[in-house]
Amino acid sequence: YIVTFEVEPRIPTHLWVEAKIKELNAINIPTYVIHRGERMDGIILFKISNCQGQCMLKTRQRNLEGVLEWVDVFQDEIVDESKADEYIKRSKARDPDLWSIEGEKSDMEISLN
Repeated sequence: YIVTFEVEPRIPTHLWVEAKIKELNAINIPTYVIHRGERMDGIILFKISNCQGQCMLKTRQRNLEGVLEWVDVFQDEIVDESKADEYIKRSKARDPDLWSIEGEKSDMEISLN
């Protein structure tokens, strides 16, 4: 037997990205695409910068129940932007289909859901 299931329907990545950028820009959080990935199912790396050299880097992954959730790429949560940029660069080299998005907010509090 082959059992497959999806807990929630998948929205194409490009639609989620476009909607999130519009939503964040509408509330004065500058957000933009650094690298466009695969339109339907690309992985997203979302960098949240405080514009002072520090940032958080998040990605979506499925939890044990199969639900997509945002997780911190680095256990430290807040890292130097150079460390995040290097991670993004390496990730794009391995997976050119991934999306790299950046938002800027001084307290780095951005809702991604």
